[in-house]
Amino acid sequence: MPSDLSQQAIIRITVGSTNPVKIGAARNALSLLFPGSEILCQGMHAPSGVAAQPMTDEETREGAINRARYCEQQGESDEALAADLYIAMEGGVDLFDHGAATYAYMAIVHRGQLSIGRSAQLPLPARVYDALVAGEELGDVMDRLFNTVSIKQKGGAIGLFTQGKASRESVYTQAIVLAMAPILNPAIFG
Repeated sequence: MPSDLSQQAIIRITVGSTNPVKIGAARNALSLLFPGSEILCQGMHAPSGVAAQPMTDEETREGAINRARYCEQQGESDEALAADLYIAMEGGVDLFDHGAATYAYMAIVHRGQLSIGRSAQLPLPARVYDALVAGEELGDVMDRLFNTVSIKQKGGAIGLFTQGKASRESVYTQAIVLAMAPILNPAIFG
């Protein structure tokens, strides 16, 4: 049994961020999944409840969930924010056995059901990780390292380290598509 969303002419999304990269990723993902539907996508400030630069896998996941649930709560009390899907992304960093890496969690709420996904991870140089441990945010470190301005609103560290072959938005788009699997297949995931 396919998702009820596949029958809708218009799909409304509220994204837990005003960052154009995150809004674009949500719009792109849903456009791929529902090419016959009109995707209405809006962003809003949603607090993560975690550090500005999450430094663990658990903290990163928690930030995404907090943002998505906040959007859902706002949508329940404000018709302008009501949506079919509440989507939030939280970028984080962790130190693994193989070294430091950055990635993001996706949290999607549809009719109260929460689906979680995680993006691919990008290895980080030790000096970047050390700056993050010292309290800086990844976007600021990347801006300084590559002499850019507000890179997190554009291609992100992913774009810089892959020489533009991938971007923050492309990686987030893919992760959202994957995180939609339970929502797209409710009878199987039930």
